[in-house]
Parts: sequence; C-alpha cells; structure tokens
Amino acid sequence: MLQIIGSVAFIFFGLFLKNTKNPEFQRSRKYSKFFIILGALTLIGTIILKYLKST
Repeated sequence: MLQIIGSVAFIFFGLFLKNTKNPEFQRSRKYSKFFIILGALTLIGTIILKYLKST
C-alpha cells in the first residue's frame, strides 16, 4: 500500500512541477517528466507484483 501511495505522490508532484507558476520551482520544472515517469513505472510495477503474488 505504501508503494502505491508513494508512486501516486510522485505523479502528483511531477504534475505540480509541470504546472506551477511559482518562481522558486521554475528551475525544477525540467524534472517534472522524470517524476511522472518514475511514479507511473513504480505504480505499474507494484500492481503487477501484487497481481503475481495473489495468483
């Protein structure tokens, strides 16, 4: 469960960085794609592992 929450948090943080207008986060906008991809891959991997463990 913690892995799912963490990966969703990475996705939301990446979306936040992508859409923010705050000047303090402007330098970190280039990392938004990294966080979105990292969160998506972690979420997919966690779901696959939970499915394989249940069978």
